[in-house]
Amino acid sequence: MSNPQQLRYSKEHEWLSAAEDGVSTVGITEFAANALGDVVYAQLPEVGSAVTAGETCGELESTKSVSDLYSPVTGEITEINEDVVNDPSLVNSAPFEGGWLFKVRLTDEPSDLLSADEYTAQNAG
Repeated sequence: MSNPQQLRYSKEHEWLSAAEDGVSTVGITEFAANALGDVVYAQLPEVGSAVTAGETCGELESTKSVSDLYSPVTGEITEINEDVVNDPSLVNSAPFEGGWLFKVRLTDEPSDLLSADEYTAQNAG
């Protein structure tokens, strides 16, 4: 399992891209997608809604379970990935590319995000 070096990661298995014009993209990691199993439904936050770092903002439902989706940052949702809403399996097949979940305009960035190496080490074993 390879975690892209340019991303940062939360302990809850979300990834966050570097901000472009104050907006970052959020998704779940390959580790989380594999743990979930086949994702069959994605409930994403609404565009324009506020999210808070570490708090739930949606859920992913798989053939095995329902898991809360956490926001790794505080900000406002600017876009959701309609492709994932229509085809939730993208979360499994391309978690770091086409399976991204939402974009958020950052108002605050937590200091506890992990590097790719730190995230990989946390989940090794």
